[in-house]
Parts: sequence; C-alpha cells; structure tokens
Amino acid sequence: MKFENGCWIFAEGYTCFPATEVYFAKKDGNAILLTVPTIHINGKGDTLGGVNLTIRISSPVAGIIRVQTWHHTGAKKKLPEFELELTDELPMEVSDTDSQITLISGDIKLEINKKQFTLVFSRKTADGWKVFTKSAGRDLACIKEDYKGHAYDHAGDTANTYMRQNLSITVDEHIYGMGERFSSIVKNGQTVRIEHKDGGTSSDQAYKNIPFYISDKNYGVFVNHPEPFDFEIASDSVVKCEFAVEGGYLDYYVIAGDDMKQVLARYTDLTGKPSLPAPWTFGLWLSTSFTTNYNEETVMSFIDGMFERGIPLRTFHFDCCWMRDYHWTDFVWDEKIFPDPEGMIKRIKAKGVNICVWINPYIAQGNDIFDEGVEKGYFVKRKNGDVWQWDMWQPGMALVDFTNPDACKWYQSFLAKLIDMGVDALKTDFGERIPVEDVEYFDGSDPKRMHNYYTYLYNKCVHDILEEKRGKGQGILFARSATAGGQKFPVHWGGDCWSDYESMEESIRGGLSLQMSGFGYWAHDIGGFENTSTADVYKRWVGFGLLSSHSRLHGSSSYRVPWLYDEEAVDVVRFFTRLKARLMPYIYKTAVETSKTGIPTMRAMILEFNGDRNVTYLDKQYMFGDSLLVAPVFNDESRAEYYLPEGKWIDFFTEEVYEGGKWYKETIGYCDIPLMVRPGSIIAYGAKEDGPDYDYADGVELRVYALADGQTAETVIYDMNNNIDLKASFTRKGSKVEAKVDTKKPYTVRLINCDDAVL
Repeated sequence: MKFENGCWIFAEGYTCFPATEVYFAKKDGNAILLTVPTIHINGKGDTLGGVNLTIRISSPVAGIIRVQTWHHTGAKKKLPEFELELTDELPMEVSDTDSQITLISGDIKLEINKKQFTLVFSRKTADGWKVFTKSAGRDLACIKEDYKGHAYDHAGDTANTYMRQNLSITVDEHIYGMGERFSSIVKNGQTVRIEHKDGGTSSDQAYKNIPFYISDKNYGVFVNHPEPFDFEIASDSVVKCEFAVEGGYLDYYVIAGDDMKQVLARYTDLTGKPSLPAPWTFGLWLSTSFTTNYNEETVMSFIDGMFERGIPLRTFHFDCCWMRDYHWTDFVWDEKIFPDPEGMIKRIKAKGVNICVWINPYIAQGNDIFDEGVEKGYFVKRKNGDVWQWDMWQPGMALVDFTNPDACKWYQSFLAKLIDMGVDALKTDFGERIPVEDVEYFDGSDPKRMHNYYTYLYNKCVHDILEEKRGKGQGILFARSATAGGQKFPVHWGGDCWSDYESMEESIRGGLSLQMSGFGYWAHDIGGFENTSTADVYKRWVGFGLLSSHSRLHGSSSYRVPWLYDEEAVDVVRFFTRLKARLMPYIYKTAVETSKTGIPTMRAMILEFNGDRNVTYLDKQYMFGDSLLVAPVFNDESRAEYYLPEGKWIDFFTEEVYEGGKWYKETIGYCDIPLMVRPGSIIAYGAKEDGPDYDYADGVELRVYALADGQTAETVIYDMNNNIDLKASFTRKGSKVEAKVDTKKPYTVRLINCDDAVL
C-alpha cells in the first residue's frame, strides 16, 4: 500500500516511526539483536517513552541474511508460518565499532550505520564488495494510521499498525517474480497485491502469489509472511521496492548470488526444491473439459480417436462432472453416466493411458459426506461455532479445515479409494476464495495469514496421500493455486484464460513470472479455457503447449480434441506431441536438474542472458532448458518475431545458421515454431516418439551444435529411476572433435554446423 504523498510528506492520516539509530547491540546466539529508537536520543528524557524497534539480524546459510523487526516483542506469534527448509542460524563474521556494525555471511555483507540508521547490502564479486540495495531514512518504519499519541494508542499493534520496508532500486534495475503475474514481466511501476484471487488471467489478480522478488542485479528478497500484503515496485517511490504488512512484526530474507540462477537456487534452498514429476507426466494430457456432458462412450471416443490419428495420448483427465450435480466434492462417480468406474479405469489404463480426476476442497451441503464432516468438526467454522458456508461454486458448500490432522486423514481416505481404483493424479482446483472474516481454524491460525497459506496445506495433503499410495515421485497434482513452498507439489497450471491470442500472451507472461518465483514446472490450457478458439489460435497454441514442461488440452464448455477444429489441427497436435517425445531425453534431464537446483525448466530470457539489454522485457519467448529457445506465434498472419542473443544459433528443424544479436521476422506454417538451438549445445534426441516415458539412452542421437574451437560441451541422460544412464563430453580441437561417451546403450552422434570438424 502507498503511504507517501510525494517525496517529502506522508499521506494524510499516517504517522511514521522510522528506525533512527542503534542504541544497544548485543549477540543473540549466532544473531545480532538491536534496540533501535525511532527518534535521535539526545538525553535521558528522550528514553522515557516513544516507539522503539527491536531488530534481529541472522543468517540461515551463507549468502542469505534475515532481518526481523518488532514494534512490541510480547505479541503472540501468529500461525501459520511458511515451512522453511533452512532453520538453523549460521555464525556470521561480525565487526562492531562506535559508528557501524558489519555482518558477513559468505558472499553477502550487511553494513549498519548506528548513528543514522541505514542498512547497506553488498555481495562479493571479483572486483570486491558491490552494493546492491540499501535502506535509509524512513525506509524501515512502524507506521500508525489515525494515530493520536502514545497515551491513546490502546490498540497497540492489533489495529491500524503497519511495518514497512523500502529497499532501493538503482539505475537500470528491473524487478521480476512475485508469482504468476499476467502483466508485463518487468514489475517496475506496478503495485503487486499478494492475495489469492480466482480472477482469471486478464487482470492484476492471480491464483499463485509468491512473496518473493528477484532483481537483474543478482539478488532476491523473500518476505516471510503468508498473509496478503502489497509490493510497491517503483510505484510509490520510483527508486524503491516497498513491502508493508499489517501489525507490528516484519520478517524478510535478502538473498545474494553470482547471477539470477544462483539467487533462485538459494531461494529454493530456503523454501524447498521443486519435486521431480514422473516421466509419464510430460506427455500429452487430454481433458473432458469443465462443464461438458460426457460418459464412458464419449471418453473412449476421444482416447481412441487420438490413437487412431497417431497422436500418443499419455494421460486422460476427468474434470468436475465425473461426480453428480450438487455433489462436489464427495468423490463418488456419477453412476448414471459411469455405472462401472473401476472397469472403465482398467479399460483406459489397458491402452497405456494414465488417469487424473478433478477435486476441490469444498464439500457441498446435501452430499453424502457433508453431515459427517459437520459432526466430526472437519470444516472451517464461524466464531459462533457454526460451519462456515456460502453458495458459490456449490450451494451451501463448506471448507475442509486442513489445520486439523484428523480432517486431513478424513479427506485423504476418499482420495485413497480413488487411487486404489487406479487414479494416478489429482487436479487440485480452486483454493483461492478463502474467507478472512468471522472464521476460526482448528489450530487457531490467524484467518488473514491462512488466506494465501490454505492452498499449501490443501496441496500438501493431496500430494502426501499420492506419494504414500503410489510411491515417491508419483505425487502428481495439477494445481491452480499456490504460495511460497508450493513448488514442492507439482505440477501447476495457469488457470482460466480466454481462447485468443491475447490470453495466450497473458499465459506465457504468467508462466515465466511464476517460474522466476521458484516454481520449476508449468502448464496451461492449450487452446484456451473460456469460449472456443479459432482453428488458427488452437494450432498456434499447440506448438507453445507441447514445448512447455507439461502439456494439457483443456477447455470450459467445449471439447479440445483437434478434429473438432480442422484436419490440419490433427496434424499439428500429432507433430508436436511426437516431437516432444523425441526431445524427452533433453527435457527430462532439464527436469531432473530443476529438482536439484531450483532453476526452472522454462526460463525467461533474462535468466539466461542477463546483461543483454534486448532481453530485459522479453516475455513472449523463452528458453526451454539451457539450450532451446522457443518463440511462439501470437498472430493470425503466421508471422514469427523473435530475438536471438549473441552467437551462432541453429534452427532445430532446418539446421540453418542464424547470427545472434539481432531480431528476426519470418512467416511459418503451423507445424513449425521458432525453435533455435544455442551454440555449443548437445541435444539428446530420443529414439521413440510414441510416448514420453521410455529408455532415453537406448538408441539416442547426440546432436552437437556449433561447437567452437577449444570449446567443450557436456550432457547426461537419466533413466526412469533418475540415475545417469549416459554421460557425454565433446571437445573441439581445430578440425577434430574428441568424444567421450560413457554408456552401455547404443547411440549415434551428429555434428551440426561445426564447420568442417569431424569426430
């Protein structure tokens, strides 16, 4: 929220109590504890009253510094809190003089001016310590609304109080992240509300709000608060990032890195690495769509229709109408249209197709399990003890209280029956419309803090039962909502978009922004969700969708099988589905590395090419892994427009060489997309195209692209158990390329655009 009225004064009604000087400093374990008055202390009389801030500085791991600030330290801790992976505190190098405290943790340094309170953050570079952000003046402050003086401030921190931090932005600095945002990928000039909303993909509302931003100056900031709040990114003050939370406590982490990738790696060290999805999930998914009428005959016609047309379908998804009307969510198949669900599932799986079904955390009044949930206290309650209910999405629906361990087990018991039937994955829809007024949780959680955090508990509950029943690595969700840490429960998709080029553009921006926020894998509704796209839009979206980490055909009130558009659409879906299968050795290697490092599978150009000024704002093309550049077409004129960074890029399809450092414009067909290979890359091209899960090393073709003299390129191929099955290294020395390939499987090698060099 905005507190300032220009550069000099505060907005009407607000009083600022800024951190002004360090009065006391002492060790607190491995941390430093500061007493910071909000006025300059000129004599004993100045210490008799007023607002003091207590600031605690610590480091959970080298390269990260945590700053906690309290107004009143006696306030009760509020739940929930993010489940962080790094909870220990590392000893820091500490220097304390009359004028300054210096704290160093690995390659991050914090200097605190004691006389005129400032925080100056630096990172260690080859050229010495370099300042990347700072806080000075009124930047760190307790702010009171309608303040009438200390004697009359009886509410303390329980009302009309905010803790605010501004961190500086320097010249030519750009801010990214904060979840799945559908606006420009560069967030400078925007107010970003971290509050889950079910608002589609065409506004400033978002399903996945992550309180973390990352700068192209190679640092990130994680605000350790699950409740809704605002980031003002160069919007209240154009040279500052501001975040302010209600109450008298603020907690944030500053994360430094050699580059943006290392910042993401450290952020996911803190909040959790993206879990690795099973290989079968990378294939093509097909849905019944949201509110369509369908039965087993319809489902089988779609599955058989895909195979008859040579399209290797891998997963079929039943959306909400697999249950009876007015019975969402009771987990019971509608016997009128599915009289034999177990038999149907077996018949589908016999075709080599996995099964996903739709669920949500809302239990409708009148269904078979509602009364049991009420009786046992498994739902979120109002303060008077009534079950909280409303009539949106299902009449009289209640909300499962996932803070109650017994409620979680109860919810999981229904999912276990579905899994025992043969269901492989669960689409965890909704989870955003969580009330904050007049509600109580089993564990006493604060309703405002639960609003965003609810989705974490919901998805964790579902993920855990899938892992328990199906085994490690098989906890596959298709989730819409998420908060920090939600990357541990993949996969996430982009929510409800329209079926046009504008929404396709919104979707790619949202996905890249999400993956700049610690999420590793992402999908979207190919062809769009609302309405029905033209055949033109559908065919262009297919290329984008099959060159995303996960790929699903899904709509709202109409089906998404390609033959309902035109025959060419069938060719396009077949072509890109088979292409993705052949690329799986490369894609799966990328996915495994994502699970280990936190660096996403789909990468905004700035993440790979920071320093190239042309990529700063690019949000309609991306790197798929570290070697493939994808540039979807967003118009009905078959016009592709894209930028290639410096180097000798190679068209994947034609093997034509393109000089980098310039923009390109060309006309392309539907079974085409700008797919460019980065020079010095190895693309492992698989031997099979009839599905995503196979022996990737067996018969693989190792394609070595534009290897320069003196350059070495390396790659690995993983098997289905994530063990390295092939390891390859190619080094060019003049006209010769030395190859070292360690595998027991047959393989071939192709040198592509390596001049006249030979193996």
